[in-house]
Amino acid sequence: MNPTFEEIQKANSMRGDKIKKTPLIHSPTFSDITESEVYLKAEFRQKTGSFKIRGAYYKIKSLSEDEKKHGVVAASAGNHAQGVAFASSLEGIPCTIVMPKNASPAKVAATKGYGANVVLEGINYDESSAKAKEIAKETGATMIHAFDDPQIIAAQGVIGLEILEDLPDVDEVYIPIGGGGLAAGILIAIKEKNPNVRVVGVQSRSFPSMYESVKQGAITASGGARTIADGISVKIPGQLTFNIIKELIDEVVLVDDAEITKTMFLLMERMKFVVEPAGAASLAYLISKKPAPGKKVVTVLAGGNVDMYLLGQIVDKGLAAMGRLLKISILLPDRPGAFKEIVDEITLANANIVEVVHDRLSSNVSAGSASVTMNLETQGKEQADALIEVLRKKNVQFTLLT
Repeated sequence: MNPTFEEIQKANSMRGDKIKKTPLIHSPTFSDITESEVYLKAEFRQKTGSFKIRGAYYKIKSLSEDEKKHGVVAASAGNHAQGVAFASSLEGIPCTIVMPKNASPAKVAATKGYGANVVLEGINYDESSAKAKEIAKETGATMIHAFDDPQIIAAQGVIGLEILEDLPDVDEVYIPIGGGGLAAGILIAIKEKNPNVRVVGVQSRSFPSMYESVKQGAITASGGARTIADGISVKIPGQLTFNIIKELIDEVVLVDDAEITKTMFLLMERMKFVVEPAGAASLAYLISKKPAPGKKVVTVLAGGNVDMYLLGQIVDKGLAAMGRLLKISILLPDRPGAFKEIVDEITLANANIVEVVHDRLSSNVSAGSASVTMNLETQGKEQADALIEVLRKKNVQFTLLT
């Protein structure tokens, strides 16, 4: 059964006060950067930190009383897990979530915190999903699919209704795509109300499964390279979602991790928004490609559940990408005052030394020399380039590590 516009309206009417209507926020900063009039759909502010609660809540709310008695089971490494767990707790029904053994401890803890029984099985989604299906067969629990389900798709489509309600004259909408549930639902809602709105799906270049499937005209498995955007790391799109997307989407495009990292950094620094990599993918495409100059554009920031260790790396890499953090390795003669001469040049350049590692003993450091690795804070690329030029003129032996 394909989801319908009427089903989306029904999902909207059944959300009550548990599912937020998330704000649509105009961003002068990103409007300037992209040369478009940019509005951010803040799904990262949704309960459980992502849009996934919308589909999970509507699906579970729609179960029969007999189905609710047997409970639900789902496979997920993150956002879907938390959405299903929270929705189940609201309905007071048993819930089992199968997560990969390498799932983030923070996400496992959050899922348990919403009352779910968590089973760690497998090392990827496919292996966890196989275990979840096994549990469903043994217990009679209802399997709650992350994206390829008409009611899940319909509830995600409510986001499309909200966008058109808040910005009726929107020109283009950009949506991250993993399995395709979010994009499929929004497409149905928007194309029914205003088929002239251009809708673009954005995938990780490491997992371009929907991109390749639309291009080939048939479901195509693709992806597997390492990426920070784990929330859209899906090798095989859903059958339902593929059928809808290939029919209604205007374009599917790709972004890489470097573009996503820069966008997450800018969201934190300029907007004070913490958005996870998958959630920032569509804005990353807008920033890197500037595809809609002069247009009113909405980009869906789909979630904000990001591992704290990764967040620290994003800050450092974002600073480095903007020339505000230099990591440099310098080979010095091992004599008094040699390092001070370098420090004096750094001071004159008004750069700040954040961290120093001084090494005489490693096998790659010759006798009579010392290796110094420094992290330097600068005010931007111009100041960083000026400091590098000074070191070159002084005939300092160095290697840039960022």
